[in-house]
Amino acid sequence: MRAVLLVAALAGLLSGPASAEDAGAALFDAHCAACHNTGGIGTPGLAPPLNRPDFWQALGDKAPTYISGIVTKGFAKPITVNGERYMGLIMVPVAGTTDEELAQITTWVLSDLGQTDQPVTPAQIAEMRASMTTQDDLKALRPPTE
Repeated sequence: MRAVLLVAALAGLLSGPASAEDAGAALFDAHCAACHNTGGIGTPGLAPPLNRPDFWQALGDKAPTYISGIVTKGFAKPITVNGERYMGLIMVPVAGTTDEELAQITTWVLSDLGQTDQPVTPAQIAEMRASMTTQDDLKALRPPTE
């Protein structure tokens, strides 16, 4: 029995902590997937897909600002994504999360779903949370091509 416990303990130590990417994905599943679906594929008529590298890459260096604003301010503006109109159903700010957790979620979205190399820091989340940025400001950041 001791040998089994020792092997289990060693396996846990050798596997190390979960990667930041794994943590971001798990937090996304816990806080965002109810609407945006697992893997960010979206829910037609409710929440647009987030697995759109063209969109995130078109935002360029504004991507961290945009996504930080969306998760802290929410979004309720009509948009069209991949030819489907989303009529401004309210995406509420992500509640019950720390700035660190939101930074992990948004970094995961930008890196994994958006295929960008733009991390979001807890400081960027806190700055956006405290800012006077409006949903109109966020909509204005969106690329005109979508």
